[in-house]
Amino acid sequence: MTLQDQYNKWKETTLKKSLDRFKERKERFETSSGIEVPRLPMPADEDPDYDEKLGFPGEYPFTRGVQPTMYRSRFWTMRQYAGFATAEDTNKRYRYLLANGQTGLSVAFDLPTQIGYDADDPIAAGEVGKVGVSISSIKDMEQLFDQIPLDKVSTSMTINAPAGVLLAMYIAVAKRQGADVSKLRGTIQNDILKEYVARGTYIFPPAPSMRLITDTFQFCAKEAPNWNTISISGYHIREAGSTAMQEVAFTLANGMAYVEAALKAGLNVDEFAGQLSFFFNAHNNFLEEVAKFRAARRLWAKIMRERFKAQKPSSWQLRFHTQTAGSTLTAQQPENNVVRVTVQALSAVLGGTQSLHTNSMDEALWLPTEKAVRVALRTQQIIAYESGVADSVDPLAGSYLIEYLTDEIETGAQEYIAKIDEMGGALQSIEKGFMQNEIQNAAYAAQQAIERGEQVVVGVNQFTVEESLTLERLKVDPAIETGQCERLAALRANRDSAKVSELLSQLESAARGTSNLIPLFIECAENDITLGEICNTLRGVWGEYVAEGF
Repeated sequence: MTLQDQYNKWKETTLKKSLDRFKERKERFETSSGIEVPRLPMPADEDPDYDEKLGFPGEYPFTRGVQPTMYRSRFWTMRQYAGFATAEDTNKRYRYLLANGQTGLSVAFDLPTQIGYDADDPIAAGEVGKVGVSISSIKDMEQLFDQIPLDKVSTSMTINAPAGVLLAMYIAVAKRQGADVSKLRGTIQNDILKEYVARGTYIFPPAPSMRLITDTFQFCAKEAPNWNTISISGYHIREAGSTAMQEVAFTLANGMAYVEAALKAGLNVDEFAGQLSFFFNAHNNFLEEVAKFRAARRLWAKIMRERFKAQKPSSWQLRFHTQTAGSTLTAQQPENNVVRVTVQALSAVLGGTQSLHTNSMDEALWLPTEKAVRVALRTQQIIAYESGVADSVDPLAGSYLIEYLTDEIETGAQEYIAKIDEMGGALQSIEKGFMQNEIQNAAYAAQQAIERGEQVVVGVNQFTVEESLTLERLKVDPAIETGQCERLAALRANRDSAKVSELLSQLESAARGTSNLIPLFIECAENDITLGEICNTLRGVWGEYVAEGF
């Protein structure tokens, strides 16, 4: 079959089916000169490697995208990661962003919430509402989404160790709103392995942590089929200092560990694989980043089809959210960060992301202000509506350099995965410190290059100026901690204490057993049991993870 025959077959089958569901945004896409922009540019000559390395968008190996028409039908979801102070404060920011054209919510939680403590726990002192929103109970979650119908928005929650509990609170709020749980759309990060590797907000040891994840897979496969049960994160691996190649390798290795855990728990791969999602970083080296996304998509498709024998094409697809690189933002000349973020966001779009967050120019200094967030959102909108890069599917495919870089990243990532396999898998490689050491070495080499001036950082080691900052600053009032503690005291005083004791006793017993914990989390949330009370009950059964030195 010739390449033209393959193209015609794709148009008559995969493309036609997609267009029947999602019409394209325009009947004709054209440049400012009136030149028609083709939907899918193809090689002029026969390419014997085309089917294996590129294929067609919406078909294996998905190098050219997971959807046949990509952004010609609909743009990526534009999310702005936001959360600070109280649920009421953050709710106001969400409604501001939605009014300004944001198409999905992304929740940042404060540090106590991330590690399963209530706002009135002594360990939370001084951290309540500082780096995200404080959520201790269903009352906070209700306030967070006040006047936001959960069956109408897609919500991403960056939460890991207590992800199942926060999802339970979200579902409980949705039920109170009258929403159909099966229609809820969104993602919980729920990626504990990268916490052990790069970030550190873990609570429990690996075995019960993996149980919470597979419980979520199992529950959502039946009850919330449109919810992404995990966002396997390369973002934090890259922020810790990895290279692009390491980001792909370690992220996919962690993904494989989650698939294996789910299979051991008795799940069928095609029942849960379609609800797996990924989270990548968009860094500064523009062409490498575009190639990275394409290589990751192709490699994951091979892993799912060949290693795990998944049968459904949806199980082979690597769908991902992208965030621009916070570690590249500079406190010096912070306006320069607008340019950095634009370049990074453009790489994510040309790499085929499904969802995107653009960092604000002031994030190296403090929590972003409304103006800075608006500029970051407008950056995405200008790329989408003004640049023309969304008018053709995978417009950089066929570039000799892009294809070379894609092949090189895939090959290097495969070599890393082979080493991790030899160690027994991702968890064993983490326990031996392999991933951590590789990331640390890469981060050290990158910092040395900056300090020697071999890697230029504009405004930092070259092109510096004397400056005084004039940007508006967002401050979190320390009094919010007192307010949160008072609200928790009122909640505990007015709830059914006998029911609380009964449910916490049930939770302790269930944690010692093997039943799925998510339904019980939901019941606990509905009865005003707090995040900290649930997590402390689990701590009492499972203990806490303590990282060893390497």
